[in-house]
Parts: sequence; C-alpha cells; structure tokens
Amino acid sequence: MSSTIDPECNYCPRCGDEYRADIRTCAACAVDLLSGAHVLAQETKRQQAPATIAPDEPVVTVRKGPLLHMKALQATLLGRGLPALVSKENDAACGCRGPELLLQVRESDLAEVMGVLAEEYRQSTGLEDHDTRFAGAVYNAEAAEAVCPACGCRFATRLTVCPDCGLCFA
Repeated sequence: MSSTIDPECNYCPRCGDEYRADIRTCAACAVDLLSGAHVLAQETKRQQAPATIAPDEPVVTVRKGPLLHMKALQATLLGRGLPALVSKENDAACGCRGPELLLQVRESDLAEVMGVLAEEYRQSTGLEDHDTRFAGAVYNAEAAEAVCPACGCRFATRLTVCPDCGLCFA
C-alpha cells in the first residue's frame, strides 16, 4: 500500500492500487476494494496491537499440521501484522511424519486471519488463476452433448475423452 492513504478513495487489499470512491472492484485482481477509511483503521489497529500474543489472551486454533507448514503460515500472518503462535498439542503423539502442531491466533484477529489464510491457500494451490465456472458440470452419457467439468469444452457424448483437455469419462 502507498504511504499516504486517502480516506475518500478505495484500495485493493492485494496489490494496493488506488481507485476512485465509485469503483468497487480492482481491475487487476478482481477483488472487492476497501475504503481508505477502512485501510487507515486497519493500519491503526495493527500499530496499536502488540506484535506478540500475551499469555493471558484468548487464542483460537486455526490450523493443524507439520512444523514447516505451520511456521510458513505464521510468517505469512506476521507479515500482515497478525501475530500467531505455533504450539504442540497436549496429547500429541509423534508418528512417522513427526508431531502435528497447532497454529493459534487471537480471537479478536480471527476474521482477518481467516481472510489472509484463504488468500494464501488460493495463491499456493493455483486456484487463484483457475477458472472454476465449470466445476459443477456433470457428464451425462445419455445427453447428446456434454460440458467438460475441467475445461468447459462442449463435445458429443459418443466420445469418452474430452477433446480439449483429455479428461476421461469411461
């Protein structure tokens, strides 16, 4: 984000581009914009919030997984000004993969944390660039024509393989 935020403008939460107040969606990222006043309030909250979680603060577990993955998510959250703890479960048994650890955040940060984790998931899995318009398509062999749920290609059902992407329906 730029160093000067105009409360009368809108800003993209991903790329930080500035838009007029009447524009609601980022042209580059296709995400809803935040008002400048909202961005300023978030920055103020981050500056006022301590960078660590106090021992007496209530926390919520948001993920469970291996150490390296939990540490990477913790670093992502910290980069956004959201402190997180990585801790071991009380009854955690070490298996062949090693112990499962918990990623915990403040209750008050939960909504913002979930947004950051959802964005991180879309980026790390490639879903951000994937067209999901045809994900609900169903191949019906009795119909004359089908729509491939993977790529959206229309083809005759006498074929058992999508001619565009190669998805097999046999």
